[in-house]
Amino acid sequence: MFRVGRTARGVARPEILLLRRSADRILPGLWQCVSGSLEVGERVAVGALRELREETGFGAVDIEAFYDLDLVNQFHEPSMDGVVTAAVFAVWLRPDSEPALSHEHDEARWLPVDEAHREVIWPGYRTAIERIRDDLSDPERAPWFELTLDGDRRPR
Repeated sequence: MFRVGRTARGVARPEILLLRRSADRILPGLWQCVSGSLEVGERVAVGALRELREETGFGAVDIEAFYDLDLVNQFHEPSMDGVVTAAVFAVWLRPDSEPALSHEHDEARWLPVDEAHREVIWPGYRTAIERIRDDLSDPERAPWFELTLDGDRRPR
């Protein structure tokens, strides 16, 4: 999740929202982006937006744009003794957006892109932040990644 604020001189200042995992969760204290799993029969992109709503309270009225980052992460998860595959999306939120956290997280912080990149532990999160910085911040590239809120490619 990101939003684009403006400095006093009108310069765009993108910020990334990081969430801290609650003490009673796996990996407590880890700063992360929204994550989750699909429900039976759910489309991948729609599931990503559901997880966004569940973990932060953000819905359609908060979303400026929804993007497929053309990124799929795979990682070993010892608690499941399996390999998890996760498609990665980004949501551009209104500049005044503030999260309403679920029980899964106990704190949220909006950080400038470079600070968020330094704060996250997992390489997949850093790569997602790089895609936001390098691709979604470029007005000529961003439209190629954009989806509708139904998860379909936005017509160009």
